[in-house]
Parts: sequence; structure tokens; C-alpha cells
Amino acid sequence: MYKTVRVRLRALECRARAVRKDAGMVTSEYAMGIVAAVAFAVLLYKVVTSGEVSAELEAIVKRALSASM
Repeated sequence: MYKTVRVRLRALECRARAVRKDAGMVTSEYAMGIVAAVAFAVLLYKVVTSGEVSAELEAIVKRALSASM
């Protein structure tokens, strides 16, 4: 029984080590994630600063500030 438990524990340790070796992103994946995030931020900035969206946001703020309580 002791040998069986020891063999199973070794197998679990090996699996845990294998998982830890591949448990994160590599540098190229970080770079691609950053590029995608920056592209999304630029797109969002362009949409929010466009004429129609800017006018709508101003109207919402004006309505919120002029609301009676």
C-alpha cells in the first residue's frame, strides 16, 4: 500500500510540474495582447470623439445636470 501511495504521489507531482511549465503567456503573446488592446482603445477613442456621439454625451450630461430633485 505504501508503494502505491508513493507512486500516485509521484505521478501527481509530475503532472503539477508539467502544468506549471506552461502556465503563462510568453512574451510574444503579451505583445499581441497589448497591440490588440491599443487598437481597441484607438477605435473606442475615435467613436467617442466623433461628432454624433460627442453631441449625445453632452446632451445626456446636460439633462442629468438640469434634472430637478
